[in-house]
Amino acid sequence: MTNKPGKSAPWRAVWQLIKPYWLSEEKWRAWGLLTMIIILSLASVYLSVQFNEWSRVFYDALQNRNYPVFKAQLFKFTWLALIFIVIAIYKVYLTQGLQMSWRRWMTEEYMDKWLGNHAYYYTEYQHQVDNPDQRISDDLNALTSGTLSLMLGLLSSVVTLFSFVFILWSISGPLTFALFSHEITIPGYMLWFALLYAIVGSVIVWWVGKPLVRLGFNQEWFEANFRFGLIRVRENSDAIALYHGEKSEREQLSGKFDSIKTNWWSIMKVTRNLNVASTFYAQFANIFPILVASPRYFSGAIQMGALMQIASAFGQVQGSLSWFINAFTDLASWKACVNRLAGFNAAIDQVNGQPRGISVIESEKVDLQLDDLTLKLPNGSPLFCNVSANLKAGERVLIAGPSGCGKSTLLRAIAGIWPYGTGRIHLAAGKSHLFLPQRSYIPIGTLREALSYPDSSRDYTDDQLNNVLEQCCLPHLQSVLDDYANWSQRLSPGEQQRLSFARALLIQPAILFLDEATSALDDETEQRMYSLLVSELPETSVISVAHRNSVAKYHQHCWRFKSQEDGCSQFSSSALLPE
Repeated sequence: MTNKPGKSAPWRAVWQLIKPYWLSEEKWRAWGLLTMIIILSLASVYLSVQFNEWSRVFYDALQNRNYPVFKAQLFKFTWLALIFIVIAIYKVYLTQGLQMSWRRWMTEEYMDKWLGNHAYYYTEYQHQVDNPDQRISDDLNALTSGTLSLMLGLLSSVVTLFSFVFILWSISGPLTFALFSHEITIPGYMLWFALLYAIVGSVIVWWVGKPLVRLGFNQEWFEANFRFGLIRVRENSDAIALYHGEKSEREQLSGKFDSIKTNWWSIMKVTRNLNVASTFYAQFANIFPILVASPRYFSGAIQMGALMQIASAFGQVQGSLSWFINAFTDLASWKACVNRLAGFNAAIDQVNGQPRGISVIESEKVDLQLDDLTLKLPNGSPLFCNVSANLKAGERVLIAGPSGCGKSTLLRAIAGIWPYGTGRIHLAAGKSHLFLPQRSYIPIGTLREALSYPDSSRDYTDDQLNNVLEQCCLPHLQSVLDDYANWSQRLSPGEQQRLSFARALLIQPAILFLDEATSALDDETEQRMYSLLVSELPETSVISVAHRNSVAKYHQHCWRFKSQEDGCSQFSSSALLPE
């Protein structure tokens, strides 16, 4: 996949990604869990307020050498800490449960959206979106976990801010100083210092770290392309070995990894600068409130307990105001994943919204009828124009013609996955049909699952499976029906095509479409496969795309396309005389 990374998604698109789950059929459970998590978050903030008050009493007891109060405060700290631990544990536990529920729901929705209406086919064919597997797997996980973490963190910061802002205002007292012979008093001055400190730090961190969103987006894209290249080598290991293409593959993979490395160095530089700013900000915040409040302590206006309470309250207020700084890296990663998901969403909506000029209609009269059908390429160039023909029940038709005239495209149109063109296709209602492409799809799993695909393997007995394997010259596979493997890598192209014929004999569809389904077979085996269709599936209607004239005798009619100078192939239909 080579699509360029998309632009930043607007916040409206972000809301459209987040909203559906909270309005879905699971909304009551979701809102219930979220409410419990919020209650626990509020409880933890309340305990933080209690700890703040505890610190004043405890340090005053230390300064005054008041042992009874010191001992009582230790006991109070113990039960406050136990409650805080229980709340923290269950807050994380419920948050993880809500995250998984949300991710499961969104994964199912996105899989339905991607697999429905052949959107996966159109987005791949039109190169609308890169690495959809990563977006459904990784980005949905990052969206749900990141959204909950950032939202709950922001909520906790806001509640903490409002809880401690009044404490800090009341205990910090006024600051009085002279400026140009005028006496100036700032009430609750520690609060204003906290605001100023957080604002300055946030501006600096944003300015330093803003490139991380774009770099994070690109990093995920480069990583996915590199992983896709590795998978391609694994899937095509036989062909690459025969070509001795290791050097070329190494160069391509190295080029993809160089993109990862270059972008990673850019991330490292930005992260280094960001860490300099954020670490200095965080470390200086530990001593800053003590420095600012120490004059009142040394003047005797406050005791050590009040000083420690001021430092604690300042830390809470400053930490709340610093939410943006502390969460900046997570925000950058979250926004990058949102941008990818928004692009994925838009691509699927685009292909689902594109006009479909070809209508596929269920019919009760014929197995297949083409009515004034015109097929085009995506760029608008015609393949053939105004074709009308029909296939009756039990008939076998051969589609012949030069390469590029639209034979395979016609089968895609009949399957309902080719939208470019005009006309109507009437397909038998209530009758099963099966397509055997040139490169048969074989899912990873047991051989019995691969053989019965797309039906369930439970629908067929071992005798049925073994019988069709025997008929299709695959008796050596009878003993490995329950072996789990990537059969598309384990079987030769010829074995894969014979397996697809065994699949057809097993499923026995009412209508069978073959698109160069014997291209990898020798003449003798090809004759055997077509003979099996005639003898074992006599009631099945068959449409074949083939270049070899030797298979014509197994068909009754021929639909022939001839290329013309204007690019629109000429169509003719004729009967085939039996040999």
